[in-house]
Amino acid sequence: MAWVDVCSTDALQPDSGICALVAGQQVALFYMLKDERIYAINNFDPFGNANVLSRGLIGDIGGRPMVASPLYKQHFNLETGRCLEDETVQIPVYPVRITEGRVQINLGETA
Repeated sequence: MAWVDVCSTDALQPDSGICALVAGQQVALFYMLKDERIYAINNFDPFGNANVLSRGLIGDIGGRPMVASPLYKQHFNLETGRCLEDETVQIPVYPVRITEGRVQINLGETA
């Protein structure tokens, strides 16, 4: 799949998440201001069985960027998608790029 335009960089909330519907999939986008980096992961929490990860709290654990699920508080690495409490669980992570002030992701590749 090619790069898909998702939103303007102005639509992102610093140090918070937003959800976007991209090609029928819910994608959680996180803009971490201190890293000046945007992360994109699937919005589905496999423990809570709900699309809620975009509402989670972001930060880092041991220098690794993560999001804590708002339901049962599992932490997911934003670079790999791996759950920090159960490494057998992993969610999809998508490459992100900024082109002319627009956020684009590629659902066909995993970061």
